[in-house]
Amino acid sequence: MAEHTSPDNDTEQAEEEDAEVTARADRAPTSDEAAAADRAAADPELSGDQKAVGEHYREMAERGVEEKGEGRI
Repeated sequence: MAEHTSPDNDTEQAEEEDAEVTARADRAPTSDEAAAADRAAADPELSGDQKAVGEHYREMAERGVEEKGEGRI
């Protein structure tokens, strides 16, 4: 096993710079992509019923609270 090491100043500086970067898209969506997103948002089969999604989320959160031990399924 490798011994414990500490990062050098260059590494720490690079990590600090990386922490300040905000993730964003590298380009705007194409017209085809935008149209597909609009179609998906309008289609309940693709976008999901928001009420049902919320209920399912709460149900799963409640089940998770009751689980004992790490990694139980």
